[in-house]
Amino acid sequence: MKTDHAKLRYIEVSAADLPVYCPMPNTSLWNAHPRVVIPVDKTGEARCPYCGTLYKFKGELPKGH
Repeated sequence: MKTDHAKLRYIEVSAADLPVYCPMPNTSLWNAHPRVVIPVDKTGEARCPYCGTLYKFKGELPKGH
């Protein structure tokens, strides 16, 4: 169940962080959920389907191949 706190939480990421996964490497193990890819490079921001954390891309989005 998502909490209001999780809905308000966001993390800024950059091209150096791609690919972005949730939970992030610095997340405590007791608070972890299954690791999922967060597709911020497509729209500039995306939410984790498990915890609701919003990931926002900072800077210019990468160009397609």
